[in-house]
Amino acid sequence: MKALIALEDDTVFEGKSFGIDGEREGEIVFNTSMTGYQEIMTDPSYKGQIVTMTYPLIGNYGINDEDVESSNPKVEGFIVREFSKIASNFRAKGDLYTYFKKHKIIAVEDVDTRALTKHIRARGAMKAVISTIDLNPESLIEKAKKSRGIIGVDLVREVTCKESYVWSDKTMDDGRWTMDEEAPSSKLQAPSLTCVVMDFGVKMNILRMLKKVGCHVKVVPASTRAEDIFAMHPHGVLISNGPGDPEGVPYAIEEIKKLIGKVPIFGICLGQQLLGLAFGGNTYKLKFGHRGANQPIKELESGRVYIVSENHGFAVDIASIKREPVRVTHINLNDNTIEGMEHEVYPIFSVQFHPEASPGPHDSYYLFGKFREMMEEFHDK
Repeated sequence: MKALIALEDDTVFEGKSFGIDGEREGEIVFNTSMTGYQEIMTDPSYKGQIVTMTYPLIGNYGINDEDVESSNPKVEGFIVREFSKIASNFRAKGDLYTYFKKHKIIAVEDVDTRALTKHIRARGAMKAVISTIDLNPESLIEKAKKSRGIIGVDLVREVTCKESYVWSDKTMDDGRWTMDEEAPSSKLQAPSLTCVVMDFGVKMNILRMLKKVGCHVKVVPASTRAEDIFAMHPHGVLISNGPGDPEGVPYAIEEIKKLIGKVPIFGICLGQQLLGLAFGGNTYKLKFGHRGANQPIKELESGRVYIVSENHGFAVDIASIKREPVRVTHINLNDNTIEGMEHEVYPIFSVQFHPEASPGPHDSYYLFGKFREMMEEFHDK
């Protein structure tokens, strides 16, 4: 079945439907990863976005039960050059076509993704509509122009957990990880530190990595008050990744301000942007963002370059932070944007990339160990 992708700048791309019939709006972006499509689709940070994969063949290793970052897909739409009709992998439990149908995802193939990606690079990420039911280009373009977009929109409320819970890597229920006891493992340190995770759209592997470094993990909704977090007696607080514009969640920024200097803090992706705003700085929208598993990030202190996974469309303007003594720790070698920062007085640090992802394959896992050491030192004083 024919499908159209209409952009707010009057551009239209054509393809064939591979998912359900319907229509969705969102910001159209591209991801340069060759693999990891299941993690991408289930990453809550992609809420509100229509994702274009630059790698031409997607779906050949199928779908499994392990490679998910949340309970269900969060993308508004999925665009590829070609979907593999055959899923061949010993871990596969199904194929993409069935997966899209089950989770009601609009997916389009046979699209000139090279041309679409080059267009986004030149013109920037923008509002778009993907449809299999309205095939009138003028109508879809008008819908794209009138769609809400992501600037100033609170997408976090659509992906955060509804109530607090203790995480266990066992099962999922209504988008939350249940409180089942986890079997002992020689690979895990015994939980000795309590870490509260502010859930702005947290990825499962962040929770798993905190568990591996010996944290008892409590996850709380994005709107949780600082006093309620302190009542849990945390050794540290992790501010998670999440979707959209950081300025769309002012209520969280105000609570994060109350945490500064009172408890060790680790921010990831959106978490870094929220810390930047809590420090009194500004954030800005990147032209087309960083989305892929091959981003080169330089750690300034050591000079070491890490290959990391990223998914963000906003960045911190470090020059705008005047109120707090904050230094840059990492930069992106493609465009020199800020990829990490650290407070020079309080035990607070953050990164814009995703240290829980493994394209390196383990390049950035050390950051979770650093967070643990920071928590231990703070509470040993």
